[in-house]
Amino acid sequence: MRASRLLSLLLLLQTRGRMTAQELSDELEVSVRTIYRDVESLGAAGVPVYADRGPTGGYQLLDGYRTRLTGLTVDEAETLFLSGVPGPVAELGLGAVLTAAELKLRASLPTELGARAGRIRDRFHLDAPGWFRRDEHTPHLAVLADAVWNERLVQARYLRWKAPREVTRTLAPLGVVLKAGRWYLVARAKERVTAYRVSNFLAVDPLEEGFGRPAGFDLAEFWQEWAQRYEDNLYAAVAEVRMTVAALARMPFIFPPGMSRAATAGAGPPDAAGWLRTTVPIESAVHGHMELLKLGAEVEVLGPPELRALFTETARGLRTTYLEGT
Repeated sequence: MRASRLLSLLLLLQTRGRMTAQELSDELEVSVRTIYRDVESLGAAGVPVYADRGPTGGYQLLDGYRTRLTGLTVDEAETLFLSGVPGPVAELGLGAVLTAAELKLRASLPTELGARAGRIRDRFHLDAPGWFRRDEHTPHLAVLADAVWNERLVQARYLRWKAPREVTRTLAPLGVVLKAGRWYLVARAKERVTAYRVSNFLAVDPLEEGFGRPAGFDLAEFWQEWAQRYEDNLYAAVAEVRMTVAALARMPFIFPPGMSRAATAGAGPPDAAGWLRTTVPIESAVHGHMELLKLGAEVEVLGPPELRALFTETARGLRTTYLEGT
């Protein structure tokens, strides 16, 4: 552990130049006193590190000195494929490994390329979650990711949407997917491969028993097919509506993509008053009621009857609240 920290300290000085003891302490997550001891150890080992005293001082290497002790471990090399998503990497429990890998990679680059890599990080940033969404609580994510990595079965207790709500499954975890800030586990239960929302896991116990991955299984290909099937099956009904041209134009900004795309594709020509007819896919009458209310008085539901009845009831309630009560 200390040898790894000494190498990280050396690589920090090589890639960033002069750094104070406090800056090194913050980067390596150790005390300033530990930094003092580590710098002394590097000096005793023949590394030309020296200190400039004073408020603008710090530690730095002798000009021109570069170490070639930058070999990546297997874990560090593998995490480089995740270097574009540092937040999610930390959730997977790989943050420290990725940091060490990036440091070694930058130290091995020529000075000009190393500086360019730093400029790229300064100018491009990936923020995966959608707007107005809080992070989901995923306490079992690291355990599931470890099971994926090591091909170990897990015994999991899961909360699903249909009865019985709480189920227990033995799963063979095949991969994890980050979709719009939400984590999903792709796993095999018996012979069926499907996706599970990680935040819905109530308990996960890793087992000693391993498993073999299905021959030819491709995680990205499976996810694309599963996600498309999920979207297609999500909307079990259709709402027939009249709406204004302006309301249709607003739909992509306030509706799920599947609903707004279908409404645009099915829209007829507007009449003289600027109203048109179209169909909108919905999960249920209750779901359609909640979604289409976003358009206010610029939409009229024509069918199905149970959805129109919900809007009629809402309109009566609004009239009582805002008109008859004044």
